Amino acid sequence: MTTVLTPASPLTAADRCDRCGAQAYLRVVLMSGGELLFCAHHGRKFEPELKKIAAEIQDETERLTATPRSASEEER
Repeated sequence: MTTVLTPASPLTAADRCDRCGAQAYLRVVLMSGGELLFCAHHGRKFEPELKKIAAEIQDETERLTATPRSASEEER
């Protein structure tokens, strides 16, 4: 997915997917001025359509595979 990193605030656990209610990892700013939030699954599913209507896409899906900073060496 083509992404644009914006100075927008990071997504939090309180941000939910507009499609299913799961935690959102993508924020899509629409050319019309609104925004949509998607989980990684729905972001991938709707990627072709989103690219057509998006002014910006903030993609934080890499957080799904990142090792937490607080993880011990054994957990890493």
